[in-house]
Amino acid sequence: MYANKLGRLLSGLHSCQVTALCGAIRCRYSRTTICQQRTLWRRRNTCKRTQNHTVHGRISYSVRSASQTTVDPDELRRFQSLASKWWDEQGEFAALHAMNDLRVPFIRDNLLNVHTRHHPGKPLAGLRILDVGCGGGLLTEPLGRLGGNVLGIDPVEDSISTAQLHSSNDPELRSRVSYRACSLEELSSEEEGEQGAGQFDAVVASEVVEHLADPETFAFCCSHVLKPGGSLFITTLNKTNLSYALAIVVAEQLFRIVPSGTHDWEKFISPVELERLLESNGFSVKSVQGMLYNPFSGAWSWTDSTAVNYALHAIKVTDDLQPEQ
Repeated sequence: MYANKLGRLLSGLHSCQVTALCGAIRCRYSRTTICQQRTLWRRRNTCKRTQNHTVHGRISYSVRSASQTTVDPDELRRFQSLASKWWDEQGEFAALHAMNDLRVPFIRDNLLNVHTRHHPGKPLAGLRILDVGCGGGLLTEPLGRLGGNVLGIDPVEDSISTAQLHSSNDPELRSRVSYRACSLEELSSEEEGEQGAGQFDAVVASEVVEHLADPETFAFCCSHVLKPGGSLFITTLNKTNLSYALAIVVAEQLFRIVPSGTHDWEKFISPVELERLLESNGFSVKSVQGMLYNPFSGAWSWTDSTAVNYALHAIKVTDDLQPEQ
């Protein structure tokens, strides 16, 4: 029964028709029910945020403007409970393992377009890469195997311990991959007194933006730690009715692909909003591509639709941008 439902659901995704999706799961979740759930979700989170965030005696209705930190304590606790499960390819992070088939080539190929020095067998050799919200190192390790000098950071100390333990089993990674338990803003503040516009050739934030407390701080810090002409790579979820239905109703509640409570629809961000945010912090967006996950095959594929998942590549703009800055 579920197989027939999801087959129709995936068909609706390709045509970007929310009505097709609602028809696919109408036996359990009508469009009205989805909208009601989303409205209740929004009200609940709005109340929660107005209770938890007060600045100088005034209530702040925006986490982005009040927090000045990228770390959400609720997200921290959630990922703390999952810290030991990062490398279980059949577990809660199975979809992230499979996503490497798309995101690793996406990062590699775009970096090769920017940096003309190629190293056979190690295409990312000579590049310093920052993996923000690295978790257990699922993306950090393959970037290191491509030759990159990769630093993975995550505020969850147990996740960093898991990443360090796993990478220690591969001698090839010991000289290329390192980890630190810290936030992006903490790392950025350490470079305040250093010369130059940053220390990294690329910053990667895959499935991170939808968990942030303050995307504005995130964008500012990414620009700060990047070298002039450096690349920023993001994969995240669009803020649409379809993404709510798929990422929360289907993935969390119906098929249990990810643990319940993993996503907060209010934190999802559209490509247009993300591009506006990045451009206001000194970036130029070069490409945006839609992504589609098939829970039957466990595989990701590129799609013309950005209605649910998408990948973005942006470059830090400089006054005099050279191909090999």
